[in-house]
Amino acid sequence: MNNAFFLYKLDLKNIFIGVFFTLFLVSCNTSESREEVYKIGFAQAMTTDNWRRDMNKSMQVEASMHPELSLKIKDANNDVQRQIKQIEGFINDGVDVLIVSPIQSVPITPAIEKAMNTGIPVIVIDRKIQNSNYTAYLGADNFDIGNQAAKYIITSKSSEIVHIVEITGDPGSSPAQERTHGFNNGINSKSNFTVTQQINGNWEKKSVITKLTNLLDTIAPPDFIFAHNDRMALGAWEVAKKKKINSQIKIIGVDGLFGPNGGIQLVKEGILSATILYPTGGAEAMKLSKRILDGESVSKNNILKSVVIDSVNVDIMQNQFDKINQQQNDIALQQGVINQQIDTYNSQNNLIKIMLCLLCILLILVIGTIYLVYRLKKSKHHLERNNQQIISQRNQIENFAKKLEKYNEEKINFFTSLSHEFKTPLTLITSSIESIATKTGTGLQGYEYERKLILNNSKRLLRLINELLDFRKLDANSFSPKPVKTNLKQFLEVIYEDFNNEALRKPINFEFTTNVKKPIVYIDRLMMDKVFFNILSNAFKFTPQNGNIRITITETDETYEVSVKDSGIGIPKEEYEKIFNPFTQAKNNTKNSSGLGLYITRKFVELHKGQISVNSHKGTEFKITLLKGKKHLEEFELSEFSEITDCDHQVLEFTSDFEIIDSPIPVDEQAEHILIIEDNTDLSQLLIRKLGQDYFVHLSDGTQALQKAFQIIPDIIICDINLPERSGFELCKNLKTDLRTSHIPILILTALSDQASRIKALQAGADIYLTKPFIFDVLEKSISSLLYNREKLRYYYTHKLGEVKDEKFDSSEQHFLKDLNTYIEANLNNPSFSVEDLAKQLHISRVQLYRKVKALLGISVSEYINTQRLEKAKYLLQTSTLNISEIAYQLGYSSPGYFSTTFKNKYGVSPRIFKK
Repeated sequence: MNNAFFLYKLDLKNIFIGVFFTLFLVSCNTSESREEVYKIGFAQAMTTDNWRRDMNKSMQVEASMHPELSLKIKDANNDVQRQIKQIEGFINDGVDVLIVSPIQSVPITPAIEKAMNTGIPVIVIDRKIQNSNYTAYLGADNFDIGNQAAKYIITSKSSEIVHIVEITGDPGSSPAQERTHGFNNGINSKSNFTVTQQINGNWEKKSVITKLTNLLDTIAPPDFIFAHNDRMALGAWEVAKKKKINSQIKIIGVDGLFGPNGGIQLVKEGILSATILYPTGGAEAMKLSKRILDGESVSKNNILKSVVIDSVNVDIMQNQFDKINQQQNDIALQQGVINQQIDTYNSQNNLIKIMLCLLCILLILVIGTIYLVYRLKKSKHHLERNNQQIISQRNQIENFAKKLEKYNEEKINFFTSLSHEFKTPLTLITSSIESIATKTGTGLQGYEYERKLILNNSKRLLRLINELLDFRKLDANSFSPKPVKTNLKQFLEVIYEDFNNEALRKPINFEFTTNVKKPIVYIDRLMMDKVFFNILSNAFKFTPQNGNIRITITETDETYEVSVKDSGIGIPKEEYEKIFNPFTQAKNNTKNSSGLGLYITRKFVELHKGQISVNSHKGTEFKITLLKGKKHLEEFELSEFSEITDCDHQVLEFTSDFEIIDSPIPVDEQAEHILIIEDNTDLSQLLIRKLGQDYFVHLSDGTQALQKAFQIIPDIIICDINLPERSGFELCKNLKTDLRTSHIPILILTALSDQASRIKALQAGADIYLTKPFIFDVLEKSISSLLYNREKLRYYYTHKLGEVKDEKFDSSEQHFLKDLNTYIEANLNNPSFSVEDLAKQLHISRVQLYRKVKALLGISVSEYINTQRLEKAKYLLQTSTLNISEIAYQLGYSSPGYFSTTFKNKYGVSPRIFKK
């Protein structure tokens, strides 16, 4: 019965959902019955002048006459970057037509091209862009406007020499350039007319006042001033009026706007001799958009007609604009009335439909109630079956969720500085040479490790230099391959043997397989050796221990394809092409490299008319395709010599074969602990060999470095900048701001020698900054200096802390000791107060507290607590009237006898004698 009742409620719920859905459809019916609304976006350059406001108004009036058009205007306020963002916003909004009035031609062009590429028709109005990649241009012919201004001046005064001053708009805009060109074309047709001076304005009145004032101070008043718009023309008239020469100069403007301060009004008042009508084109732009949306064919260039307005026709033009303006206002008013009537009709129509729907719903509810009574009998079995299906589906989802767990790859920062690649091997070489040079006598036994480091890192430097030389030659197109007939299988077997030792050392499962018996190709062996060397080096660099690297050769009718596949970290798909660019590495690559290897590799393969490609899925696979035969290499000198020699490949410079050692036990059991954070194995091994006799040395390759520092709490930290998980700057800052490690001196040892890196490291809290290559004696003396300075601080903290006033506690260590003393002082009378309690109050572990206090004060926490108790007892014995027993219990001692014994051991006399 309960299940049946549940089914009843469920069906009622479905009915009510159907009711509301029906009401929703009714409410949406009106919008569906209307015509489809098209979105038109207008990126306006600015609205600081009446001409552009008139353009916006005429667009809005025309749009109101077409209910199916929705116009949205964005004002860039004369900011190019803002207009570009507004255009991209319209593109993202999916407008049906985009209208743009560019601020400047060149910067706006890419944004308009982007809109065209997404399929949005673009109408460029008023100003043109750099190219013709737009749907249509709409605007007056600016060349013709400049030409009309010239003709007006010529017809106004045809005798004697006529001097003209031209005031241009923003030189970067196309209207200014075209008007100047048209004006000069007309003026140059008459020899007695000359443009004396040209002033560059920015379309605003104030931009010409100072320049024109200075100009009129140096020349005689010109006969005419031609300004590229009426606002600048008005500014010119104000300057002339101020100099009382306005009656001597005829001023011509451009725009011919209707209304106060418009060009027509200025001509009528006699301020301007003439203005040239420059139609805004707002209404025409909306009409053109409508034609495009209707699928009509439109012209690429739509030129608006212009006319000269002077005292002869100014009254006629003003009357025409009065009538047009009145008509537009009437249209807008009528459109508002029509919209109001439509809304009234729609609301009444919806009300009737809702009432009909409610009647239908009532009927449905009655029928549904009868039907539900019938269904209650059958619903129980149906619900039980559904319940079983839901349980089964839930189990399937849980199993599927377990299978969908993915491995989260570590994201590490990218660093491309070639200097680091050079300085690390140089550091190893110079340090090894330094060790050999300081050995007394003539024997060099025991320096096999240093000799290997010098040899391997010299080879590494040589390879880097060769990469730079190869890059230089490739850049200059001076490489010419010398192809030799080669058995590709034998050639790769030699390279495979070179890398096999490294595979055994790491260890890595390294295989070379092929079914091709005798693949003969013509290749420059030195070039192709570098190709396979670079690819295999990368594979070994990014493949972890127990990973897989496989070389295979396959054959087609015309080519041989060599595949090198590894199980390393892989390459992001979006960076497949970028990694072949010079000085470029994948974002997930944190290993140091020059960034040239894969660029050189691709160029060498292309010189052989071959192809190289990369694919990454559970590792990385490079495929190199080489053509069979020699016809494609006829332009080069070919050789049929096929024997492969040692000169045909370069020697590896992998890490030396010496076993990686842990830190040896130093001579002094009380030696300090040093944590070295360095991802170069050779350098960290060299440092552990050199410092291991005097210090306990701990190593970190940069991964889990913070955790290791918190665990060890070393006496000093040596840290590199370029590390896998986070940079040395971040590590230094984290260590110096953490209570557990803020007291530890940090020595930065890096290849970055620029001033900015040095300052950044010191700001992060580093105590010393050394650059590679370094002299080991300098490193050793720096470590000693840091430890000595810490001893001086320890003396200060243990002997002078009481003399420091509270407001001068400005370091983290002083704050720590202040808090330490505060907690101890508050619990001196608590006999059960322990080191664990103190550590909890300071929010660090007991071990970390012990090591920090030992580092700062040279004594254990228990000793320091007892010292504080005895100092308090000494003070009470001198200043209070309490007896020995009262003082002992007040300071948390278990008995007066134990207190007396402890006091005498500390000060040499019993409390009773001291009090007397």
